[in-house]
Amino acid sequence: MPVNIIVGMQWGDEGKGKIVDILSEHHEIIARYQGGANAGHTVVVNGMKFVLHLIPSGILREGKVCVIGSGVVVDPQSLFAEMDQLEKGGIKIGGRLLISPRAHCILPVHKSLDKAHEARGGQRKIGTTGKGIGPSYADKTARVGIPMFFLSDEKKLESAANSLLAVKNSLLSDFYSQDKLDPATLLKEIKSFIPRLLPFVGDTRSVLADGMRDGKNILCEGAQGTMLDLDHGTYPYVTSSYTVSGGACVGLGIPPGKIDKVIGVAKAYTTRVGEGPFPTELLDGVGAKIQEEGNEFGATTGRPRRCGWFDGPVARYAVEINGIDEIALTKLDVLDVLDKLCVCTAYKVDGKTVERIRDDVSILERATPVYKEFDGWNTKTAGITEFSKLPDKAKRYIGFLQEQAGAHISIVSTGQGRESTITGIPRS
Repeated sequence: MPVNIIVGMQWGDEGKGKIVDILSEHHEIIARYQGGANAGHTVVVNGMKFVLHLIPSGILREGKVCVIGSGVVVDPQSLFAEMDQLEKGGIKIGGRLLISPRAHCILPVHKSLDKAHEARGGQRKIGTTGKGIGPSYADKTARVGIPMFFLSDEKKLESAANSLLAVKNSLLSDFYSQDKLDPATLLKEIKSFIPRLLPFVGDTRSVLADGMRDGKNILCEGAQGTMLDLDHGTYPYVTSSYTVSGGACVGLGIPPGKIDKVIGVAKAYTTRVGEGPFPTELLDGVGAKIQEEGNEFGATTGRPRRCGWFDGPVARYAVEINGIDEIALTKLDVLDVLDKLCVCTAYKVDGKTVERIRDDVSILERATPVYKEFDGWNTKTAGITEFSKLPDKAKRYIGFLQEQAGAHISIVSTGQGRESTITGIPRS
């Protein structure tokens, strides 16, 4: 009865969607534990591309139950767009998706505040997606948000919406010099999505508890990555939720003692979207080549991702913070075209060699990478499904990444498609 967690080891965009899709075959319940529609998980099945933002990637496997936990903030418009995309692709959702009554709604006012905050002159830019994620989490923490269970109580909903706008309109007009939002219009919009949304709201905690009791396999899916965690990431350039493995227990109501395994997902290189420190970033033709070959543009926003070499200290930090047992390495094939590869093994900070990231993450802003260089394999690895068939230089590279991270690499992705995957890699 394993309860497994999948977590990103870098700054997000590691390819978790594909790994969730692969592992979902052997799990009955797939549950999303945090984040919002700012996280795009791209999965290719039989040549058809699906981009999911809220619904767990397990929805692409017939018969699987998918849960959106209380730790997630839900934008109904985004959710409905995903539903439409899936249904057009022949994926049935009815009876397979359940949303926690405690999950909070993202409303138009949250998106307005998000964009106004980023656009305000003199404000430190974080590089958010403008999807209203942060403001929704802020309202949840301030106890003025609107959880799903409010939607079935008209008086409670109306009172909450009016109270919310009374505060937010003052902020919009007086601080951000933006137009106020009309309470009647907001309520009308909320009520318009209730008929379609409410049938999917149900007791997710009991479904998970009963599943554990009955011996069902459960896969917990996170969004973003370790370095964007609110507490353990590169603050303030972080997301607004807990992306690390511990977030699964909080966002789903699963006791820590029930967790069987944590699977980390990392790219064979590193990327980052938005602002913030990125020690191994490549601002040259090599970085541009990786960006081009890896199609490194955000699934949610289309923004180009910053690209750089694999960062060993970041990988070790992720293994420590999350308790990672195994690693799924993605996008190995992107490196096929490079003559030389580098891996960061440590940093030089203020004249000292630093091999481990500690609580003072500000060192990343002053860090100069210490690299180990490798010859590229210059051979196509795309589509390879057996570890023995990889070029020797690629095997050595994977082995070194494993040493740097301190956890076994058990899965290697060699392409976008579900079938382009190496599994069952023996421990060396």
